[in-house]
Amino acid sequence: MSQEKIYGNTPCFLGGKKVSLADDSFQDSDVLIYGVPWEGSVTWGDYTGCELGPKAIRLNSARYSGYLPELNHIDVLRHYAIGDLGDVDVVPADTKETMNRIENFASEVWKTEKFPIAFGGDHGITYPIVKALSEEIDGKVGIIHLDAHYDNHPDYEGELYARNTPFHRIYESDSVRNESIVHMGIHGPRNMPETGKYAKQVGATTITSRDIRLAGDLVDMARQAYEIASEGTEAVYLSICSDVLDFAFNPGGPVDGNGLTSFELVELVHEFAKLGIRGMDYVEVYPQQDVNDNSSHFVSTVVLYALAGKIFGE
Repeated sequence: MSQEKIYGNTPCFLGGKKVSLADDSFQDSDVLIYGVPWEGSVTWGDYTGCELGPKAIRLNSARYSGYLPELNHIDVLRHYAIGDLGDVDVVPADTKETMNRIENFASEVWKTEKFPIAFGGDHGITYPIVKALSEEIDGKVGIIHLDAHYDNHPDYEGELYARNTPFHRIYESDSVRNESIVHMGIHGPRNMPETGKYAKQVGATTITSRDIRLAGDLVDMARQAYEIASEGTEAVYLSICSDVLDFAFNPGGPVDGNGLTSFELVELVHEFAKLGIRGMDYVEVYPQQDVNDNSSHFVSTVVLYALAGKIFGE
């Protein structure tokens, strides 16, 4: 695998090639990786550090090949070439400028028609990415949102683009079909009653972690969610917050119990990708909370399951 570096000692994700949107170097890539090392207004002041997520995810990806023996022995990296675009140049303490920069960067990525994967950073990054997608397609966007929380608060202490507000901003977009938003894996009392009520009011669907567990058939559950997200839409986007996982499987994420297992998450992601997603993000990995980097290591597995799903779906 390539040991080409993005910066310092940080390698390209999964041994990919360092590429740029400014020239033709990205053209031979099937998958484009980019990081958004951003943590804006937080909802718990001493639980911080997710701006380090893209670096830790890349560093730990160096330990992995693309081979998945449990998925019919597929070697993902023999099918897809990965290009790593580096990171969006965020501006600390300037949320609005950073949102603009994310949107502009994502817009150029969408124009390539490659499969993009963004690493956060906090969940606030999803809004400008989806906004950019909506402006590149002729039609509506549907979203499968895997998370413990709705992240649809109107604001956080006046901040419109905090990590718990992106879906409120997305609800307000005319380019996203709210009835094609699926909040999936929702669980736990860190949600507020008004968030579930608001999701229902705008027409979004909620599938809780308990719904997933009791349904038993993960493939069928994924297909039901995808059917909702794809109805009346031109593109389906997948957004994953690490805390959709139970904290037993996610020591480097926000602390939420009674979430999904790692098996449940990768199986759902695999099926969504097989059915057809336009791109995805994985957000809110907090390396400094995770002494063994378990959560940032696991991102590589999730991405490989998604890419294997795309291969099987072709």
